[in-house]
This record gives sequence, C-alpha cells and structure tokens, in this order.
Amino acid sequence: MNFAFTDEQDELRKTVRSFLDSKSPETAVREQMETEPGFDQAVWSQMGEQMGLQGLAIPEEFGGSGYTYVELGIVLEEMGRALLCAPYFSTVVLAANTLLQSGDDAAKKAYLPGIASGETIATLAFTEPSGKWDESGITMTATGAGSDWKLSGTKMFVLDGNTANLIIVAAKTDKGVSLFAVDGGAAGLTKTSLSTMDQTRKQSKLEFADTPAKLIGTEGEGWAVLSTVLDLAAVGLAAEQVGGAQKVLDMAVEYAKVRVQFGRPIGSFQAIKHKCADMLLEVESAKSAAYYGMWCAAEMNDELPSVASLAKAYCSEAYFHATAENIQIHGGIGFTWEHPAHLYFKRAKSSELLFGDPTYHRELLAQRIGI
Repeated sequence: MNFAFTDEQDELRKTVRSFLDSKSPETAVREQMETEPGFDQAVWSQMGEQMGLQGLAIPEEFGGSGYTYVELGIVLEEMGRALLCAPYFSTVVLAANTLLQSGDDAAKKAYLPGIASGETIATLAFTEPSGKWDESGITMTATGAGSDWKLSGTKMFVLDGNTANLIIVAAKTDKGVSLFAVDGGAAGLTKTSLSTMDQTRKQSKLEFADTPAKLIGTEGEGWAVLSTVLDLAAVGLAAEQVGGAQKVLDMAVEYAKVRVQFGRPIGSFQAIKHKCADMLLEVESAKSAAYYGMWCAAEMNDELPSVASLAKAYCSEAYFHATAENIQIHGGIGFTWEHPAHLYFKRAKSSELLFGDPTYHRELLAQRIGI
C-alpha cells in the first residue's frame, strides 16, 4: 500500500497553493473577516468556475470532477494553511457530502450541480443550543408528509448560515431524525450572526417558525447519514488543521533563524530548539493521521469511523499546541494584533471544539473499537 501522493496530486497542491497565495494573503484574510458575509464573492466564483474546487469531489454526473476525498483533503490542507475566508467547508464538506450520502438521487440532481459550479452556497444545520454533537442533541421538530414539511426550532453554530442559500437541516419526525432542504430565503427563517472567537469562520443562529422544507432521503434515517457525514467532516477538518499547523511551524522556524538575541539567532538556544523539534514531531504525526483518514474516506472503508475520531482528536491538539508555541517563540511581537500568529491560534481553538473536542472523540473512538 503506497501512501505517497501522485504527481497529479502534487500538481494540484502546487496550483491551489499559488492561487491562495495570491487570493488569500494575510491582508485579504483580515479584510474579509471584518465583513458581514466574510468572504470575497469574486474569489468564490473563480474557485468554482475556473479552478473547479467546489466540484472537485462531486461525481461527474452531477456537474463535478469526480475526484476522491484525497484530492479534497489536499485542497482543505492548503486552505487551512492560508486561512482562506470562504464558505467552502460548509458547502463542500458538510452540505455536498450530506447530499451524496443521502441516497436521494432527485436531491442530488437538484442541488449538487449548483454547489459544483459555485452558484450555491450551502450548509448543514444540526447543532442546537445544547451544543451536543450526537443524535441526542437533535430535538427540533418537523411536521408534514410527502414533499410538504414545516420545521420549527433553533439551530446554533451553523457555519456560514447567514450567507447560505441552501440549508440542510436535521430535525425529528415521528420516525426519528430526518434531513430537510430549506431555501436560504424561506418564510419563517430568521438568521442571526454570532460573534465568534475565530472571525475567519462565520457562524449563525437560525430560527425556524413553520418554515417550509423538503425531505431529503428517507424519513427517519437521517442520523445514519449524518453520522457518516460527521466522520467525513472530522477528516476534512483534520486535513485543514494540518495545513495550519505546518504554516505556524514554518513561521516559528523562520523567526528563530532571523531573530537575534545576545548576539546570536534565538534558534541556536536549546530551549527554542526543543520547542521547534517538538512541534515538528507533532505536525508530522498529525499529517500521518490526517492522510490516513483521507485515504479511508476516499475508500469509504470500515476503518473510517475510528480513524476519523483518532485524526480529529490528535490533529486538534497538535494544531493548538503548535499555534501556542509559535506565539511563545515569537515573544512579545507574537502577542500583538498586528502579527498573524493570533489568527491561527483562534482558528486552532475553534477547530478543536468543532464537531466535538478531543476528549469527546477519544471517548467515541473507545466505543467504536469496543474498549
């Protein structure tokens, strides 16, 4: 079994990196995170129409390129490195995967081509004010039958909920958790932006009051779909975290080479050497976990649930530790708003909690492997 990337995958990484270097430098990130939508529409359109990034892992029959989760992971890793402000994770990793896993061909035909082209911004709304990431957290109700349903309740921490024009909602019917498609401008839907620690990733509170919705997939079988989607999302987030962790490691090493103290570069001091060595070890280990998760997701094999939890738990801690050490190595300048170190620190902290913190995932992993 060969886990090395192919020449084509390396080329994809190079192309995406140069695109993001020009479109998502630190100045652009700071600019976008202060705006209400939180992203640049022109860059988003370019990603969809010219780069084909939104449709990368969507099958060709639904307007995508038909690549695997490995290629998607490479793109997510580069986006994490650049802290790209865009509704890519919510649209491609959450919403598109939910549609692909739903087994509902009519819904796939209706929504996936728009996602692939970049016209549709979509998201998945499943967490509620309780903050639980499992099935017990879904208490929102859905009433109706056939294609005519109404939703009532509140969803919290919805990624890019304010800008999404397609919202996939998890709600309970008499048969159990089911999935529904709601138009972003539907009647009875109220969107409220939440103030978040990580300003580069927008979150919203969505309130539904008899909001019209369409059933996706089979009624009562939503959690089986969501469970797989959350594993895929955990792997995607792990890939993103690895990109950010590598970036802050590079920043720390570069600074240690050029910052001179007591007449020599601080990188020559043993304490700094140890910090950099520990970061390198954790970042490389995190890569191994994330890449193995990407391979399991591409194959959709039986290992995916356990590997997804393992990767999410390990990569979350490795990324957060790397961002904290990066600030320490930079010293005083690392604590200032002017330096990008805090942007990565905040992204690392919010990503650590997203879809469940490391403790939650270790518990999940123990259950999944039968400990």
